[in-house]
Amino acid sequence: MRIAIAGLIGGLVMFFWGAFAHMVLPLGEMSMRAPLDEDKVLTALHEGLPPEHGIYVLPHFDPAVHGDDTKLAAYSAKAKASPYAFIVYAPYGKDSLAMGNNLFHQWLSDTLAALIMALVLIRAGTGAVRGLCIGLGFGVFTWLALSVPFWNWYRFPGAFTIGYLIEQAFGWLLAGAVMGWWLGRRANGALKPVA
Repeated sequence: MRIAIAGLIGGLVMFFWGAFAHMVLPLGEMSMRAPLDEDKVLTALHEGLPPEHGIYVLPHFDPAVHGDDTKLAAYSAKAKASPYAFIVYAPYGKDSLAMGNNLFHQWLSDTLAALIMALVLIRAGTGAVRGLCIGLGFGVFTWLALSVPFWNWYRFPGAFTIGYLIEQAFGWLLAGAVMGWWLGRRANGALKPVA
């Protein structure tokens, strides 16, 4: 039961920190820009992409051309001369202001991640300081495992990547400290040492 409560607490801390980071601080939107002519871009996406929810990288590289030096040279020249885009495309619309399902899924994923961290805390030892350190490790781990590869391979902007580091590292640091404190409490309510 203590682990479940720790997971719920950590999930809530992370959820509310994420809301603060996106709604009050600019961390979640660093490097996000508005297009010069949104309607023209939306029309071009509708006309130029298949009617399938997917990820499109432009210019597109077809792995089937490996071994064809002429096609590889043509792709290389096109890639050097063209703009680059990483597009998450859905051919159907959705009201992005209706966030009920998105908020629930965010809270659920934060809580499941916090439950994993609670299991690690129980094995590694509890206390606010230990939780803080483990939480910071979790935050940096998520950044190294997810955000850095997107920066490296898909050219996500550096500011967006750094913003994600701050969001994840600080959020899990806070969640870990609170979870470590909670798990370090004795059953009768007295506190164990925090380190």
